[in-house]
Amino acid sequence: MHEMSLMESVVEIACETARANDARAIRSIRLDVGVLSHVNPDSLAFCYEAIRRGTLAEDAVLEINRIAGEGWCLDCGKTVALTERFGACPNCGHHRVQMTAGDELKIRDMEVI
Repeated sequence: MHEMSLMESVVEIACETARANDARAIRSIRLDVGVLSHVNPDSLAFCYEAIRRGTLAEDAVLEINRIAGEGWCLDCGKTVALTERFGACPNCGHHRVQMTAGDELKIRDMEVI
């Protein structure tokens, strides 16, 4: 399960950032997770429960925002919704679609005290 190592990194980054800004604790962490990222949000949340103990994020609420897949079709010149990686353009059917959203995993923001 790669979600464990991903969440370890998220908590580590959040705690380092909080310490660098003289925070006493983290109240919340908001993540953006793309639907095409091959990351399971439920698994992330499960791993978060185990990893946050004993850290500045121990009492922090985790919010996971799902980001829809989106791409730019090089053939028809339109921004299109993507439901799979390397999928065909839903407008013209060609496969020359450059993904522009949906594969991210990033900390959107966090609240500290």
